[in-house]
Amino acid sequence: METFLLFIHWNASPEILHIGNVVLRWYGLLFALGFVVGYLIMQKIFIKEGKTQKDLDALTVAMVLGTIVGARLGHCLFYEPSYYLSNPVKIIYIWEGGLASHGGAIGILTALYFYIKRRPHMNFLWLVDRLVIVTALAGGFIRLGNFFNSEIYGAPANIPWAVIFERVDSIPRHPSQIYEAIAYFATFLILLLNYRKSKNNLKEGYNFGLFLILVFGFRFFIEFLKAPQVDFETQMALNMGQILSIPFILSGLYFMLRKPKKLN
Repeated sequence: METFLLFIHWNASPEILHIGNVVLRWYGLLFALGFVVGYLIMQKIFIKEGKTQKDLDALTVAMVLGTIVGARLGHCLFYEPSYYLSNPVKIIYIWEGGLASHGGAIGILTALYFYIKRRPHMNFLWLVDRLVIVTALAGGFIRLGNFFNSEIYGAPANIPWAVIFERVDSIPRHPSQIYEAIAYFATFLILLLNYRKSKNNLKEGYNFGLFLILVFGFRFFIEFLKAPQVDFETQMALNMGQILSIPFILSGLYFMLRKPKKLN
């Protein structure tokens, strides 16, 4: 009983308030906050480096669409393909939950490809080297939203900082959402400091590669402390999140180890 009292009990409502039929949720607020703060940071970068407000606004639209569409399709196809392929209309029911960060990453990169294709004056690696700074920050906010939702929680744990998600069960668990949030916020600071330190000598692809290694490297190891998200993962040596992280980590190594070009 004494050990039990050391655990953190978490029973916060995922809802902040109701306005008529509209519900404001912590997840939605934190999700939006990531985009708002990210926009302000990118605005400073664009102004500093002589880019236009028009390009920034178009980039924001591409990022929002790429994140939401990619994350939703990623969840549907990576984690519950049989259900969603049998019920394709359910794919658009985002309010029912189900977003995958790996799908979000693919969606963002796809959206940026088409964004750059229409703007030959912009360089893809120049853009992603700066964009990953705010992407890491947004990832931290999203994981805090998962914590408020009592979802994507960790495996059972007998540690003093274990959390009992009372909306789920009475088992103390690793607060894996908090682990990931801390990792992503730390990645944000590392990338931002590297950008500021490098100034005009930031090597093409370096920040992008570093982001891939840090974010998906952290994700790979934290997955060992997570509860399975879907039933089929219980039979796997590496879960789906880890398998999907490996190509991103290898891509990060490529961009960091390749002979980079310096931006003028």
